[in-house]
Amino acid sequence: MDDDTGQIQFYKSFGTTLTTTYLLKYTVREKRPDSSNTDSFPSGHTSSAFAGASFIHMRYGLKYAILPYMAAVYTGYSRIYANRHHSIDVYAGAAIAIVSSWYFVSPWKGVQVTPLVEKDVQGVRLSYQW
Repeated sequence: MDDDTGQIQFYKSFGTTLTTTYLLKYTVREKRPDSSNTDSFPSGHTSSAFAGASFIHMRYGLKYAILPYMAAVYTGYSRIYANRHHSIDVYAGAAIAIVSSWYFVSPWKGVQVTPLVEKDVQGVRLSYQW
């Protein structure tokens, strides 16, 4: 789509997701369900999968992100099914990625809705890009 701005936003979002994920892995040191090592929380595979899916959703819309979200959910499910992660590890990985995309990514074209929370103001900010 020749979307240089989106590319930069993806790098920021994905970089933040991976940095946060691995900082938590090496500070929390939770054991995996199969006791193979102590780097279980949060799931890196899940955070990576949701980083891509949530970027596509936030930048280009939900209709383009349905299949990537399905793949990301399957990734999280497979990590639990393979006994490599606890459920909370997978949920945390997904949450980190989604919050990172929500923070760094703006819609390519169209309407953007963002929460607005300040000292004396709570509401929703609506903006349109053309």
